[in-house]
Amino acid sequence: MSATFGKIVFLILPVGWYIIRMPYARRSRRTAIVRTARGFREMLLLSISFTGVILLPFLYVATDFPRFAAYPAHPVPTSIGVLVAIAALIMFHRTHKALGRNWSVSLDVRENHRLVTEGVYRHLRHPMYTAFWLWAAAQALLLPNWIAGLSGLFGFGTLYFLRIGKEEQLMLDTFGDEYRVYMARTRRIIPWIY
Repeated sequence: MSATFGKIVFLILPVGWYIIRMPYARRSRRTAIVRTARGFREMLLLSISFTGVILLPFLYVATDFPRFAAYPAHPVPTSIGVLVAIAALIMFHRTHKALGRNWSVSLDVRENHRLVTEGVYRHLRHPMYTAFWLWAAAQALLLPNWIAGLSGLFGFGTLYFLRIGKEEQLMLDTFGDEYRVYMARTRRIIPWIY
């Protein structure tokens, strides 16, 4: 498998992401936001993540930049990357389906927001983050470039680790004991582990 194949598979991730997300984004826009944690910090974190999972890898896919960080593609990591990319898109779809109108790109609580605890949320509090960790792992496996391949792990990782505490606090402030009970029986992003 060539580097070109890995690049093509990588490009399927944002296309799939867009196809999955757009209907939910349109529907959720019709539901008023009653509480938000949007602000400069949130926009900065989203920008860092965007740079790592979209901007740098797209630059590499389009131009091979930065060439000095490239290494030969190998079929084993590329094959694993294909499977991880598929898993990322499946998880991404399942999270959107479960959230429905409750979905938001930022830390928002919408009108008539309810705590979703079924479907993929039965065991995980943040399966959307699981989907993005899978995306970042697929990117690292599919793009044989030390910078473009690993930028997703660093970009999304920055967002995740600097945002997760604030997100859980928002859920605690909104749902109180219901969320505490939910936290006690679930894990953040890896079932039964973390």
